[in-house]
Amino acid sequence: MAFAKARELGAAEKAIIFTESRKTQNYLLRLLGESSYADGIVLFNGTNTDDTSKAIYARWADRHQGTDKISGSKTADMRSALVDYFRKEGRIMIATEAGAEGINLQFCSLVVNYDLPWNPQRIEQRIGRCHRYGQKHDVVVVNFLNRKNEADLRVFQLLDEKFNLFTGVFGSSDEVLGAIEAGVDFEKRIAAIYQTCRKPDEIKAAFDQLQLEINFEINEAMASTRRKLLENFDDEVRDKLKVREETSKASLNRYESQLMQLTRHALNGYAQFHDDSTFELLTQPFEEKSGITLGLYELPRRSGLGHLYRLGHPLAERVITRAKERNLPVAEVEFRYSDYEGRISILEPLKGQSGWLTLSQFTVEALDQAEDHLIFAGCTDTGELLDEEQARRMFTLPGSVRPERVLSSPALSTLDAVKKNRQTEIERGVSERNALFFEAEAEKLDGWADDLKVGLEREIKEFDRLIKEARREAVAAASLEDKVAGQRKIKALEQQRGAKRRAIFEAQDQIDSQRGELIEEIEKKLTRRDSSHEVFCLKWRLL
Repeated sequence: MAFAKARELGAAEKAIIFTESRKTQNYLLRLLGESSYADGIVLFNGTNTDDTSKAIYARWADRHQGTDKISGSKTADMRSALVDYFRKEGRIMIATEAGAEGINLQFCSLVVNYDLPWNPQRIEQRIGRCHRYGQKHDVVVVNFLNRKNEADLRVFQLLDEKFNLFTGVFGSSDEVLGAIEAGVDFEKRIAAIYQTCRKPDEIKAAFDQLQLEINFEINEAMASTRRKLLENFDDEVRDKLKVREETSKASLNRYESQLMQLTRHALNGYAQFHDDSTFELLTQPFEEKSGITLGLYELPRRSGLGHLYRLGHPLAERVITRAKERNLPVAEVEFRYSDYEGRISILEPLKGQSGWLTLSQFTVEALDQAEDHLIFAGCTDTGELLDEEQARRMFTLPGSVRPERVLSSPALSTLDAVKKNRQTEIERGVSERNALFFEAEAEKLDGWADDLKVGLEREIKEFDRLIKEARREAVAAASLEDKVAGQRKIKALEQQRGAKRRAIFEAQDQIDSQRGELIEEIEKKLTRRDSSHEVFCLKWRLL
C-alpha cells in the first residue's frame, strides 16, 4: 500500500524503515527476506559489520579507488557506500537511529517508522533524511501503531496533531519544536506516564495534563521568540538558527561561503555556478590535471550526486594556492553595506567612514609543527582601531576596487604596531602551549618512575616476607639436611632481594638519563622560527 502511494505521487519504489534496536532490524531483515521484497535490502546501523554491507563497501571502494569519493575514513566511506547502493540498486533500507542523522536520502520518498520514538525531534530528523533539498515528491510517512494501547494512541495523537509531524510539509513543526522544552525532556515525561499509569482513565488524565502544559509553552514561547528574534535579526543570529526555505536559502557556514566566493572568482570562465553550493566544471582551469575532473561539484550535505567539494579537495587546494600566490598592489576598496541583504551589527558604527586595513600571514614553527595565523589590522581615518572581527566581517559585504591607486599613509605605521602586538600574543600562546607539553611529558616520566619504584619496593617487601618464613622453617627443621637446605633457600632469596634493590638505583639512573634526553630533544624542537608575509594592504570605505 505504501509503495502504491509512492507510485501515485510519481516517486520511485524505495523505502527507509527506522527501528530502535539491532534485534528488531535483524527480525525485519529475516521477515522481508522471505517475502517478495527480498531483493535490494540494505542494513544501516552503527557498525555495519554484516557480510552484505562489507561486500557493498568492497565493490564501492574498488569502483572509486583513486578518486575524491574516498575520504580515508572507514566509517564515513562505509556510510557513503551503503547510501550509494540504496540510491542505485537498493529498494529497502532498514536503519537504526544511526541513519537518522548525517545521510541524504532525497531520492527516497517513503519513510516507515516501525518503532515510533516519543521524542518529536528524533522523528523529524528521520523524516528529514528524505524531506530535504532536492526531494522531488511529497514524502509518505507510515507509522506502525498498537491501537490496543491507550498510551501509544495518545502519543501518536500528540505527535501528529500537536506537532504536525505527519501532515503536510515542514513549517509548523519547526516552530513548535523550537518553542517547547527539549525533546529529551518531553520524551522523559511520556516515559513517566508509561511507568506510573496503568488504567485508561489514569493515562487519559496524565496526557490531558501534559497537553495543557504543552499548549501553554508553545503559545507563550513562540510569541516571545518571534518578538525577540525578528525585531533584532542579525547575521550572527542567522548563522545559528534553522530558518525556513521560503524566507531564506539554506545558509552556508562561514568557511564554505568564503570557499565558494573564492572559487566563483577563480573559476570564472571555466565553470558554471548553479547556486551558492553547486557548480559544474566545464573546462580545465589548471595545467596540472592530476586529481581534478570535470563535472558537477557540490558542498557537503547536499544531494550527494556530484563531487564533494571541500577544503582539502585537489581543486579547492589549487584555487586557494593560486589566490595566495597573487601579487596584490595597494588599492582602495569600496564596501557597500547598503547592498547587503542582512544585518551585521558590529559594522553599523563604521558606515560612512573610511580607513586602512592590512592582512598578514604569520607562521610559527615549533615542536616540528608549523602554525599559520591570519592577522587583520585596521583603523579608521580618525585613528580608531578596528576589532579583528570587524575587519573579517567587512569582507562578507559586496564591494569593488576603485581605479585610483593609493600608495601609503601614516596610519600604516600604527597598523604595523598592531600587527606586531598580535604576533607577540601568538608567540606567547605558542610558548605557553609548549610549556604545557613539556610539563605533560615530564609528568609522564615521573609517573613511570614512581610506578617502577613502587613495583620494585613491593617485590622487596615480598622477599622480606619469604625470607622470614624461610628462617622460621629452617629453625623448626628437625634434621641437619633440612636446616642446610633452608639456609640455601634463605641465601637465594636474599640474593634476589639484593638484585631488586640494585634495580631501584639502576632505574633511577635510567630515569635521569631519559630526563636529560627528553630535555635535549625538546630544546631542539623549541627552537622557534617565525615568518610574516603581507597578503594585502588596502584603503577601505564603507557605504
